[in-house]
Amino acid sequence: MLAIIRFITLLIYFIGLNAVLFLIFLTRPFHRNNVALAGRMYSTMARIVGLKIVMRVSSEVDTNNNYVFVANHQNSYDLITICKAALPGVVTVGKKSLKWIPIFGVIYWLSANIMIDRKNKGRARDTLTGTLDKMREKNLSIWFFPEGTRSNGRGLLPFKTGAFRLALAAKEQIVPVCASELHNKVHFNRWNNGTVVIEVMPPVAIPDGMNAKQLAEHFHSIMSDKIKQLNIEAEKLDNA
Repeated sequence: MLAIIRFITLLIYFIGLNAVLFLIFLTRPFHRNNVALAGRMYSTMARIVGLKIVMRVSSEVDTNNNYVFVANHQNSYDLITICKAALPGVVTVGKKSLKWIPIFGVIYWLSANIMIDRKNKGRARDTLTGTLDKMREKNLSIWFFPEGTRSNGRGLLPFKTGAFRLALAAKEQIVPVCASELHNKVHFNRWNNGTVVIEVMPPVAIPDGMNAKQLAEHFHSIMSDKIKQLNIEAEKLDNA
């Protein structure tokens, strides 16, 4: 019974939330802070699904600066958890096909997110090159899920190099964003689904002499270690 009530409540709330975002974004389409606003609003759904979010943002992150953010991508609940960590000035790079998702797709487009065609490797490279120009012209930070797909309980998957090629070209610092394990954590028929701990880590300067592949491996190691720490912290909070 709880699962049915929760599903209906979540559906109605999600539709209403997107209606509000749509009206706001129509008045300020492609604003640099639209993604941050959407992230904060979507995260309010966490309470409906029984999740508590604990989020920390390093004081070293300056929203007036440009960064490349890299975050772990677990499942569909990322929309209401780790996306809360999208700070002012952040836009994402996502699949072009996202714009065809009913309701959400239009919101995603109006949020000024950058869409790439992953099926066309040549076009995707051109888009990433154009991303650098947008980053500088509009004073943006770019958010990537470098795994390229949801991990769905398989741990932190190997990173693709797109985010790190952009960071090298832009000569900007990289900010890792990590969330504790979400796989199989949410059950609609359970009132309390525990805690998700999210941390926006301090910006990291690109080490000298590293290419994109080496950077991907370097930051994969950093984030893997941090996620293990966050998993322990989340478990302690759940058992307190």
